[in-house]
Amino acid sequence: MFHEAGFWVAVSFVLFFVLAGKKLWTPIAAILDNRAELIRKELDEAARLRREAEQMLEDATREREQAFAEARSLVEQSRQQAQDMALKARAEAEAAVARHEQMARDRIAAVERAAVKEVRQLAIDAAVEAAHGIIPQTLDDKGASALIDQALAAMPAAMARQVA
Repeated sequence: MFHEAGFWVAVSFVLFFVLAGKKLWTPIAAILDNRAELIRKELDEAARLRREAEQMLEDATREREQAFAEARSLVEQSRQQAQDMALKARAEAEAAVARHEQMARDRIAAVERAAVKEVRQLAIDAAVEAAHGIIPQTLDDKGASALIDQALAAMPAAMARQVA
């Protein structure tokens, strides 16, 4: 075994690491420790950024839901206002139609009253004309005097009825 080259290579390798290992191992371990610490810091930073991103996502989702709720509320309010305005416009239109209808009825009634008054006046005029033609033929002076006396006697009673 002492005569084999592999044995002496292994012994020299072990001796080399035992003697020089501490000088080599300390810087290598420091480099690896620094690298591990850097990786640990980067992982912590990544975890922090992820938490922030998740929080931002939650905030954005909540804000979006609030915006949708507000939009739905505004749409519903607009619909309600439009419906109220339509009902109000319908009521106003119906009231205007009722006013115009009442005005038309009033005009018709006024025209009817005027027509009745005109017909009465025409009837009176015709009666007076007929009386002018018939009275002189049928009435003598004595009958006319009696008729005038009778009319004058009935006048206070007729005036009282007309005032009442």
